[in-house]
Amino acid sequence: MSRYFGLVYSINDPAGKGIADYIKEYYGLEKSTNCLNAEECFEGKGFILAGFRDEPIYFEYLDTRLPSRVTEYIVLSRHSSAKKVKSYTVHHTGNFGDEALYGGKPRSLAIANPIVSHKLLLNLRRLSIEYGVDKEYEVSYEATHHGPTENKKPLCFIEIGSTLDEWRIPKNHEIVGLAVIQFLENPVHECRVVAGVGGRHYPWKHTKYAIEKNYCYGHIMAKYALPYLSIESLSLMVNNSVPRPEAIIVEKKGTRKENRELIERCANEEGLVVEYI
Repeated sequence: MSRYFGLVYSINDPAGKGIADYIKEYYGLEKSTNCLNAEECFEGKGFILAGFRDEPIYFEYLDTRLPSRVTEYIVLSRHSSAKKVKSYTVHHTGNFGDEALYGGKPRSLAIANPIVSHKLLLNLRRLSIEYGVDKEYEVSYEATHHGPTENKKPLCFIEIGSTLDEWRIPKNHEIVGLAVIQFLENPVHECRVVAGVGGRHYPWKHTKYAIEKNYCYGHIMAKYALPYLSIESLSLMVNNSVPRPEAIIVEKKGTRKENRELIERCANEEGLVVEYI
């Protein structure tokens, strides 16, 4: 089946809409009627670009509002952080715990898209250097968090962080827009598909391995989510990923012995290897 991408954003998000507007203008896209209940809809070669009124964390309806030929979703979005770090990030979505305060369902993970998110990460890294902002903006994975969780096709977020000032900057819209455009024009990518456990919300060791060793991560469980580590949560991380990981990469320093024993048992049951970093 040929790939057809659904690029989605909130019309009320200055970062997501700014990225979308850059893509629309880059291609000279025409309006489309192929989105259901969208505020904006445009179609290009191999993708559709749709804007909705809701916040992206509540985009649980993409399977029914975009054309059935869409094979995977890329969410264009803003990113907020308490420390106001300037950043370009990619991540997958889901809730490991018993609450879903920011969309999705508890103890549910969306289908991760590790190859797509990895290529977007590498594009962001390269473009940040080309545009001379690599010392000012961090390029990083984020750990799996927030919704949506219930769409049936792979999904990842690409984001501008972390304040209104950064969300509004046209150069940021251009950099992130180009990262997506360059992916759309050459989506073929090879990497070692893995899942990650441990590290902070911005898991710098996992990001370093992604950039330097060509490891492409699906779901990443941060250290703060380890109270929810179980055979069930690990199995979700492994099986809610397309492609499926071949290894679980674990930050050893931030995990306890009982955590590591559980991870190794799950990996053995799932036919995976465990690698400590």
